[in-house]
Amino acid sequence: MPQQLVLADAPTTKDVLTFLGRTARISDEGVRLQAARGVLALTGAALAPHGLFDHTPTVLGMRVVHADPELECDIVVASLTATDDDRVLDLPETGLSPAWAGIAPPRGEWAPLGRLTASVVAQRAQWGISAVARGATDGAGEEAVRALRAAVWGEPDEDLLGLPRGVAFAADAFGFISGEEDVAVLTSGRWTRLAFRRGHVLTRGPAAIGMTAVRDTGVGE
Repeated sequence: MPQQLVLADAPTTKDVLTFLGRTARISDEGVRLQAARGVLALTGAALAPHGLFDHTPTVLGMRVVHADPELECDIVVASLTATDDDRVLDLPETGLSPAWAGIAPPRGEWAPLGRLTASVVAQRAQWGISAVARGATDGAGEEAVRALRAAVWGEPDEDLLGLPRGVAFAADAFGFISGEEDVAVLTSGRWTRLAFRRGHVLTRGPAAIGMTAVRDTGVGE
């Protein structure tokens, strides 16, 4: 019998499947499921670097829902399967191990950085989508397309408090933008979080590019 994900109710099950579906449209690296004490956090990567010289920012989408209090798990899955019980989903036999899942956002204190309006986030997302579409040429290879996306979505955007434009892409792709809303922007270490009513967008940066400074070592330090 497959392992199962037991959720709070049928609407929550639909919510979880919707999040997986949206993630699958933008990434083939699955969704991380972390459950404990009646809470299930679902995290997917809207953007993530692939390789040492890929400057794509790490931008994640997170949705938090209620689950069975006895459910405990931490796994990355590509899919979930509905069952006869509308509160239960079957887990796949094997999980995934994408690199981004090994870089967890902090669970401690977050300090306020500022606020954004949902309409501005939506505008910057549409601008970026148009820029990628304009820049893509027929027959462009995967590396060229990845470089274009990194350039457009990784660029700091002053309309987004200097955050990479990819946070707007993530908010749009995961369906977090809904009507007029003031979005709190918070920071913790290298992480920044946009707190929408429907979910959270998290980005980690800035990425370290190039070589670090050389330090003197040895006796006498």
